[in-house]
Amino acid sequence: MSASRLSQTPLPGIGIRYDLTTREHRRVSVVAHRDGARTLSAYRADDPDECALSLRLSSGEADALIDALMPSHHSPNLLHTTDLGLVAERIEVAGTSHWNGRLLGETQMRTETGASIVAVLRRAEAIPSPAPDFRIAGGDTLIVIGTREGVESAAAILGRE
Repeated sequence: MSASRLSQTPLPGIGIRYDLTTREHRRVSVVAHRDGARTLSAYRADDPDECALSLRLSSGEADALIDALMPSHHSPNLLHTTDLGLVAERIEVAGTSHWNGRLLGETQMRTETGASIVAVLRRAEAIPSPAPDFRIAGGDTLIVIGTREGVESAAAILGRE
């Protein structure tokens, strides 16, 4: 079995395409769009030129997938909350969200769900422990920690349009 190979191709006006050929001769590609979106494509084993699956992911979805794929996802240095009955998740606020431009305190997140927003990721910046007067913007990714039910309720509240 040969080693995997990764190549990249600039796509002017679009972004960069990364092609991975696995040790098992399977082909996967990712187009990294300039707007942060990603298109993930997998090709058929019996015909490597025929696409079997293509998904366009938002930047938040791509981040979530990266978290799942990265070995650091299971690092002992990360907060292990499942033993305590807690989970931490990234929740992206859509540009069309009801909360776009509103204050964090208006969500009453802790009161309504028991979950806490412990950080906000905005572009390349991380804002730890945002105060209630922090203004949420579309595209922000909120780091929410709480019980599974609390975090799911938080996601439902933050998904409100």
